Amino acid sequence: MQWMIWGGAMISFLGLCGLILSIVKVNKARKSGLTDEELRVAVQKAMPLNLGSLFLSVIGLMVVILGIFLA
Repeated sequence: MQWMIWGGAMISFLGLCGLILSIVKVNKARKSGLTDEELRVAVQKAMPLNLGSLFLSVIGLMVVILGIFLA
């Protein structure tokens, strides 16, 4: 079950990279001096990336735990 543990770790790492990218996008939009409405739109555009990345991280960690459990 080594492949399951490493595969889950890679999936979780991809999710973590997506979360970091989402944070960078929102932080960049925040520092660019946008109005409240423009900032709200920028955050709404980053939200699907944030939620998808969180989903990947959770699924990856579940696969890792399942691989450890089956090993």
